[in-house]
Amino acid sequence: MKPAVRMLALVLCASAGMARGQAIMPWGVDLAGMDRSIKPGDDFFHYSGGNWMRTTPIPPDRTKWSTFYLLRAQAEAEVQSIVEALAAKPQAPGSTARKIVDFYTAFLDTDAIERAGLAPVRDDLAVIAAARSHEEIARLMGRPELRADGPMSLTVWPDAKNPDRYGINIVQSGLSLPGRDVYLQSDARATATRAAYRIYIAQMLKQVNWPDADRAADAVLALETAMATCHWTAEKRADRDQTYHPQSRAGLIAFAPSFPWADMLDAQGIPQQNFFVVKEDTAIAALAELFRATPVADWRAYLAFHYLQGMADLLPRAIDELHFDFNGRTLSGQQQQRVRWKRATAALNAALGEAVGEFYVARHFTLQARAQVAELVENLRAAYRERIKQLDWMTPSTRLAALDKLDKLRVKIGYPEQWRDYGTLVVRADDPVGNQKRARLWEWRRLTARLNQRADRDEWGMTPQTVNAYYNAFFNEIVFPAAILQPPYFDPKADTAVNYGGVGGVIGHEMSHVFDDQGAKSDASGALRQWWQEADLANFRARTARLVRQFDRYEVLPGLRVNGQLTLGENIGDNGGLAIAFDAYQRALHGRPAPVLDGFSGPQRFFLSWAQTYRENIREAQLRIDLRTDPHSPAQYRVNGVVRNLDAWYEAFGIVPDQKLYLAPSDRVRIW
Repeated sequence: MKPAVRMLALVLCASAGMARGQAIMPWGVDLAGMDRSIKPGDDFFHYSGGNWMRTTPIPPDRTKWSTFYLLRAQAEAEVQSIVEALAAKPQAPGSTARKIVDFYTAFLDTDAIERAGLAPVRDDLAVIAAARSHEEIARLMGRPELRADGPMSLTVWPDAKNPDRYGINIVQSGLSLPGRDVYLQSDARATATRAAYRIYIAQMLKQVNWPDADRAADAVLALETAMATCHWTAEKRADRDQTYHPQSRAGLIAFAPSFPWADMLDAQGIPQQNFFVVKEDTAIAALAELFRATPVADWRAYLAFHYLQGMADLLPRAIDELHFDFNGRTLSGQQQQRVRWKRATAALNAALGEAVGEFYVARHFTLQARAQVAELVENLRAAYRERIKQLDWMTPSTRLAALDKLDKLRVKIGYPEQWRDYGTLVVRADDPVGNQKRARLWEWRRLTARLNQRADRDEWGMTPQTVNAYYNAFFNEIVFPAAILQPPYFDPKADTAVNYGGVGGVIGHEMSHVFDDQGAKSDASGALRQWWQEADLANFRARTARLVRQFDRYEVLPGLRVNGQLTLGENIGDNGGLAIAFDAYQRALHGRPAPVLDGFSGPQRFFLSWAQTYRENIREAQLRIDLRTDPHSPAQYRVNGVVRNLDAWYEAFGIVPDQKLYLAPSDRVRIW
């Protein structure tokens, strides 16, 4: 076992003894990590995990550290072990295993990268520098392998109103700083960030001897600031009703004629594409005008800088360190650059993710685990079904449609049934920049090749080695990669309450996205359409508005509060998901009383398990970014802000009115 893997395994195993076989003793919850000096009704977040948070520092190469990131680090180490095992044996030229090894090896060879200097990117920079018209700039923005950014990005995505076909989504884009507000706010922190950003742009351009780099940096910052003024807010962008504006090719050109669409589409290899969805329509129109009004020289500097940012990992140390110093240390407070092998696994997962995933599943996931999780899912589905049947605010016709959507919800567990074929991707052990460019182009061509085909509902949006989960409204499906289906989220040998509080909470969360403020806009087939009766929709919105107001009141830092509207969908997921998971836990007991273990009842163990999955320490700079841009509430409020709405939590811990989290029954938000 490698040292990194051994360390993580020891942390997960928590305390002495493994007699019962579960990873976290004595029955699946880290008792030593609790802070029992705190009353659960005053602060359940720190009661359940305060000692762990107090004694667990954030690694210097991270901006936050949590159960979630601990598992990500473990998956990272497991991928490293897989690659090293493949590298230890001869692999046939052109085989998938050889491509994995060669991509990883090329990324790791910093000596070769240093010797090569700027030679691998010189031709691309020369092409950018030679652009003399807006049409040429648009062509460069359209080249998938350069990924030099631009005021709008084009992505292949299912049609929201007809999800069995694909279209091209056109989305506002082009900013490097985290969110539009950093460009537009006048406070001292935002002003200092912009000043540091301007210095960073100039330093990066000077590394490649860009003409008059200081003036060019001023132009790039001014250009991005102008783009930020065009951009929609995150809250507005989240509203699916406002981001569906279909256009034909002719309609697109007529809608935003200032942008040379034909040149971009030609560069992307889709000159005949005739179905587009403009997402932020007024922003796209304004960005098109800005594109034409901006001098070509400013766009050249912009493209050169963004191109260098996208290649920084694979360029000489001076550029790589500049990139980290601003994007890591200055923006988010990260103290150290991540070691090379960790960055190599991230790059490998991005380029050959399913190829790596096939090896990962063979080592780290079983059909037995898949079957056990499937059983959990069905218990949660049954619990959700009963909840919907008993809702007192929903009319019969909407209830039938909701039950139909729940019944037709597809569940994907562990890994895809069909692995992606990387046979045509060329990878070389001595060409890290070329590998990156070829992987980007290969992926874009894979996506665009199916534009005239029926949408592939079997495809996965995450690799099996990803510690995460998601709901896909287009296909009405919830997806759980193998890497998240392990302790503390799921352990076949742990206490039942622990599994329902852990992975059950994750499943319930994703299942609740089926009926959150945006997911509920799609029907059972995934099509965006109104299937609610107006009275039901009004009731639903009244309940979600209460949740918005509740989270708006949480002050995270002095003067900074949770954005209840931005985080609404995820808060609904937490609120409904935990309630459903608890109901499912009760079903799993089959009427038998849950045992008391170490003084904790079954319901108490359920809530402790769930809360401990959100244990987290975070740097202030990263927290400030998250409050502006992350649709999830900060971890503390994903615990304290949720449990106080659940009657079962009050009963489990005997919460009384004089405790800080107590809400009167009439003030508790119940949606599903």
